[in-house]
Amino acid sequence: MDTSAPTSEQQLAPITDELLAALSAARALYDNAPCGLLALDAELRCVNINQTLLDWLGMDREEVIIFKTLEDLASPESRSQASTHVEQLLISGRTEPLTLTLCRANGDFLQARLTSTAVFDAEGQFLHTSTMVADLGNVPASHVTDAPQDAILRSITNRIPARLAYYDKNLICRFANNAHAQRYAKEPEDMVGSHLSEVVRPEVLPEIMPRVLATLGGQAQNFEAERMGADGGLNYFEIHYIPDLQNGSVEGLFIELHDITDRRRTEEFVLHANQDLEERVRERSEELFASEQRYRLMVDAIQDYCIYFVDESGAVTEWTESAQRLHGHQRSQIVGQSYETLMCTDNAGEDEVDPSQVLRLAKEHGQWESRGWRLREDGSRFWAHTVLTALRNEVGELQALSSITRDMTAAKSLEDVMNDLNRELEKRVAERTQQLVAANKDLDVFSHMVSHDLRAPLRHIASFVSLLQEQTGESTDNLARQYQTSIAKAAKRMSLMIEGLLEYARLGRVTVAAQPVPLTQLLHGVVAHLKQEHPKRSIQWLIDPDLPLVRGDAMLLAQAWGNLLDNAVKYTAKRDDAVIKVGWKVNPMGGRTFFVSDNGAGFDLEKAHNLFVMFQRQHHSMDFEGTGTGLALAQRIIDRHGGRIWSETAPGAGCTFYFTLPLENIEPELAFPESSMAELAA
Repeated sequence: MDTSAPTSEQQLAPITDELLAALSAARALYDNAPCGLLALDAELRCVNINQTLLDWLGMDREEVIIFKTLEDLASPESRSQASTHVEQLLISGRTEPLTLTLCRANGDFLQARLTSTAVFDAEGQFLHTSTMVADLGNVPASHVTDAPQDAILRSITNRIPARLAYYDKNLICRFANNAHAQRYAKEPEDMVGSHLSEVVRPEVLPEIMPRVLATLGGQAQNFEAERMGADGGLNYFEIHYIPDLQNGSVEGLFIELHDITDRRRTEEFVLHANQDLEERVRERSEELFASEQRYRLMVDAIQDYCIYFVDESGAVTEWTESAQRLHGHQRSQIVGQSYETLMCTDNAGEDEVDPSQVLRLAKEHGQWESRGWRLREDGSRFWAHTVLTALRNEVGELQALSSITRDMTAAKSLEDVMNDLNRELEKRVAERTQQLVAANKDLDVFSHMVSHDLRAPLRHIASFVSLLQEQTGESTDNLARQYQTSIAKAAKRMSLMIEGLLEYARLGRVTVAAQPVPLTQLLHGVVAHLKQEHPKRSIQWLIDPDLPLVRGDAMLLAQAWGNLLDNAVKYTAKRDDAVIKVGWKVNPMGGRTFFVSDNGAGFDLEKAHNLFVMFQRQHHSMDFEGTGTGLALAQRIIDRHGGRIWSETAPGAGCTFYFTLPLENIEPELAFPESSMAELAA
């Protein structure tokens, strides 16, 4: 056996030495850490503790390990906090830092802050805590003995809204409740140990330092101040600085702040509201005074009116200067007298008003009017209009009645004159009506004469010209044939003009048989008739399919539409791409407006002053045929229906005729008689 080869123990020895050295170094670091380190099991027993914490407590390791729990190390009033601290670790694995009072071996206490985390094994089982302990300073035993009372006191001070703090004579904060600490966005324990200059804003120090020094000199300070809040708003505080007198000397000062922002704002609101109310009362008083003055001036100054007041029995209770001026009675003469003494009741039926009846009706209905003769103090009378009004309070009780009387003598005289004039006017109207009836009879005679006596020679002329053309045949020279043709055309034109004149006169006398007329069906019938008359024309008809119902005479409206559409057909004769549009639109001034538009020759509207006058044409008859009656007839039909017609045009730019018709407010599916449509299309 070769004994020179190293054994496994010899090989592991260096590694073991290195691990032991590292462990020793780690133990030294753990023991000499600047903070206390502690490990606790689930039962709060100390399973490990470093030398730093042992030195702070003045204890040996053997006293603590296994035999001591965290509750044993904590002061009696802190033990429940210690237990809760570890329980939270077992539940959530973490907890907030805990400030705890630990017991030292010499009987003193150590104020410490514990920051703990939980350590778990690979299966997630809790092993122990890893707790870091920070030394917050030594606490005398006497202070800890009173800790329960301090805790109660702090609990009380933290629940009151006032901001409380205590600073020693070196201006070091020794106490602050929650409200005071929150003012500076801190916790109370963070405030303790801070100098006043570290807490108060620099711009506020010059204001409060004289008061602080006076308090340290033994003089209490009470004042109010404005302070900027954390939200940037301005808050108001009532502040008290109270010196802490111990054994005849001032050891510090108590600071007490009460937030009076709401109170100040309420006071300011109430102050402003009172000022506003006083101003309104003053303005209202001035208005009432001015109103009363205006009322008195108005009542006393009116000339043709008078106002006075009576009670429910009719006795005069208040007599104004205007009443005295109109009736002539002095106040002393009329007050207490019945207002019936002012009425003229013996006028042989001229005044049909019963004064007592008027008084009763005014009380029942609230107001009553009467007209009749009234008396003046000198016995003269005047015609008056009187309004008697019952004046009631808020609960409806009658307080008095006011009488407003107006002198209507001049108006009655004028009314009498007007009645005479009306009678004379009615007489003249009757005479004029008889004259119009006679004129209409003459017009009927003239129409008969035109239709028979004048048209007969025209028919003879046309007949003889036709016979002459047949007799001469082609033997007549060209000039003679031209003369014959001109005579025939002139005779035909004159016959058409006479027919148009008769139709124009007839339209002025015909009765408009108003009925609902569906324009869509009517227009299609008129267009079909025009297509039959002009079979060779190629016209694009654009008719709005949603034409509304109108109210009027179907036959007359068909004639008016026919004249306007025939006019459009005539003046588009020279265009191969003739387009005629029919539609309607909403009139901005109210109602509906219809239109017939074409792309024909058009005309100069500035020169068309007599566009709707009989026989007036805008184009020469050699260019476009016609007698100049179509537009005049259309205008008269639309006028008889309560509408109006106008045109927009320009030479070579086509023409659009606009007109209005009364709409029919009935259901659109109302049937239009088929017989009427057949008659219109014929």
